[in-house]
Amino acid sequence: MTRFTVLVAAPRTRSALRAAAVHTADAIAAHTAVTAHIDVIDLAELGPALLADTVEDGVADALAAIAGSDVLIVATPQVHGSYTGLLKVFLDRLPELGLSHVIALPFAVVDDLRNGHNIEGDLRVLLSDLGAWVAEPGLLLSGAELAQPLSVIDAWAEVAAPALRQALAVAV
Repeated sequence: MTRFTVLVAAPRTRSALRAAAVHTADAIAAHTAVTAHIDVIDLAELGPALLADTVEDGVADALAAIAGSDVLIVATPQVHGSYTGLLKVFLDRLPELGLSHVIALPFAVVDDLRNGHNIEGDLRVLLSDLGAWVAEPGLLLSGAELAQPLSVIDAWAEVAAPALRQALAVAV
């Protein structure tokens, strides 16, 4: 069984981004023909624990879950031109190369798709620096598409599936 983790960095819990990211995991599993176990980590639920001096149980469990994933979907809205501080604070807790052996899929929601490629590139660099193999292409949704994301996500998953199948064959 392939372990998928959906990491949601929206500032509010149970967001539309979370629902879209879970659908993304389902779509990838279906298009790559793998049996997947999907865990969801909603960083907004961890709240102030992310900034604590010591790593508390919930944060430690979340860090272990993403490091132990086969596929990590990192979903964030664009805030001030980049990913959320919530995501940065959380990922800063990982050791160097803490995502080695993980296939990462950057997923960003942007106000305007014409200006969204920077965030996808920023996510790609961040995840690569942590040792992940970052799949191409990343998934970008406009804020308007987030209301009805299924067709866009399914079309993206179909395009991304061949490279992901190859990566999974090597990694798993």
